[in-house]
Amino acid sequence: MVLKAELHCHIEGAASVPLVQRKAAKYGADVSGFIQDEKFVWDDFTSFLHAYDQASMLFRTEEDYADLAEDYLLALSRQDCIYSEVFISTDHAISAGLDPRAYIEGLAEGMSRAKAATGIEGRLIATGLRHKGPEAVLAAARYIVENPHPLVTGFGMAGDERMHHPGDFAAAFNLARDAGLGITVHAGELCGWESVAAALDAIKPTRIGHGVRAIENPNLVERLAAEQIVLECCPGSNVALGVYPDFAAHPLPALARAGVPLTLNADDPPYFHTDLTREYTIAANNFGYDEAGLVAVTETALKAAFIDEDTRRSLIQRLAADKTVRASVEIFAGPAPKG
Repeated sequence: MVLKAELHCHIEGAASVPLVQRKAAKYGADVSGFIQDEKFVWDDFTSFLHAYDQASMLFRTEEDYADLAEDYLLALSRQDCIYSEVFISTDHAISAGLDPRAYIEGLAEGMSRAKAATGIEGRLIATGLRHKGPEAVLAAARYIVENPHPLVTGFGMAGDERMHHPGDFAAAFNLARDAGLGITVHAGELCGWESVAAALDAIKPTRIGHGVRAIENPNLVERLAAEQIVLECCPGSNVALGVYPDFAAHPLPALARAGVPLTLNADDPPYFHTDLTREYTIAANNFGYDEAGLVAVTETALKAAFIDEDTRRSLIQRLAADKTVRASVEIFAGPAPKG
């Protein structure tokens, strides 16, 4: 398999079923309402959020979060992933009764364990929750700026994009940007192209989470390509949530042909019965990507990552070396024998 990188995954949404079951046993919680036959079960966006919230609330201590980050990054490393960024929420930590510093330290410890075991690099992208309003998002940004951590390298916003205007959150993003954090924002998933355009104008991100509904406006697609705004695409998530009925209707190939830089990501993998390998497989089987195209997707992600330049250079060199080895193996193997 080609080497991979992921820029768009919500850490609480990455909790595997076995890990959630272990935490449920630890806390004496009943998970039968949202886990059946070793799978998360839900049938609409509301029940998805319910399952997500119930599982998330089983992570309550610093060590729980260390386990979560370690478990997910180890799973990624088994898929030949060399770099991972995950979205975190200090608002969630507070609602779970955990000090935000302990939450971040736990996640960082889990990433450190996974790196020691496999070499995978990981970073944390702090987020505000849009549906909590501008003051809450500003408070989330302020906390991260005033309490820096070397693995927290970006700031974004998740939550219901139907609420508020991106301009309402400009102060939070300006604060984060001035502190040297990379900027991304969810847009163009549940809402149309206007959501993406407004985010670009008001927040000025270098990346957009999802962003695929930009396809509804050709002028906006041209702008994304001209400005080289990277889209954190999650095809499996988009189809699972009904943003598009199937992969044939998904605009990723059209966006790529227009010159918009794209990455592949799993979003909330176990809830959508996907993982990073499946997202790359979707691109190969449904969007016509060959091996070189998939390697280019990984390179795009590494170039767009919120990471120091020495680490970026090391990861890109690792990707290039792997590509060279693959090419050498193909040349050595030669054509398949006939008969």
